[in-house]
Amino acid sequence: MSEALANVVAVVDRLRSPGGCPWDRAQSHESLVKYLLEEAYETVEAIETNDLTHLREELGDLLLQVVLHARLAEEALEGQRFSIDDVANDLAAKMIRRHPHVFGDDATDDGPLASGDGEPTIAHLDASWEALKAQEKQRESAVDGVPLNQPALSLAAKLVSRAQRAGLAVHVETDPESIGDQLFALVEQAVAAGVDPEAALRERARNYRQTVRKAESGATSAN
Repeated sequence: MSEALANVVAVVDRLRSPGGCPWDRAQSHESLVKYLLEEAYETVEAIETNDLTHLREELGDLLLQVVLHARLAEEALEGQRFSIDDVANDLAAKMIRRHPHVFGDDATDDGPLASGDGEPTIAHLDASWEALKAQEKQRESAVDGVPLNQPALSLAAKLVSRAQRAGLAVHVETDPESIGDQLFALVEQAVAAGVDPEAALRERARNYRQTVRKAESGATSAN
């Protein structure tokens, strides 16, 4: 672990220890969920607005959430405990397993991951990643493991994408007068066009926000 990361771990340990911060000591995995989501959304905003200074800060806030949850896990019951080192080691091992074309035999062989010129394609790698993940987690369905509490647009897009990757032609009867059916149809169109509907709607919402501000400014000037 680098000195900088070790410092973060030490700071969080001090905050959670006796004599530390009452707020930090009162937190649990459950109470921190809303902050994890907030920090994730703020990180997305920094990326989408190309604000690298803001991104640097938000990545730090995300890292804090990871370290906090790992610190809480160190206080769990015997047999359920894990540390930030366990999290990091598990992650490294998983990334090695999920990249056999880099770390395994496929790194040198023209196996199923390779295209005609011997280089693995993004499509092959995506399919391999999903297959390895399904095997590791012993999933029975293409849509197993999709978190249902994510925003509705991204949830629909993920389900459609998973079904398509599995080669499933799923036809669902829709009601033309149903707003939900109309939205889902738009999500299917977006996925087919390679567009992230969640990101597309956020961009449109940002533009709308700017339009509202201009209208407010014009109304103020008129008064």
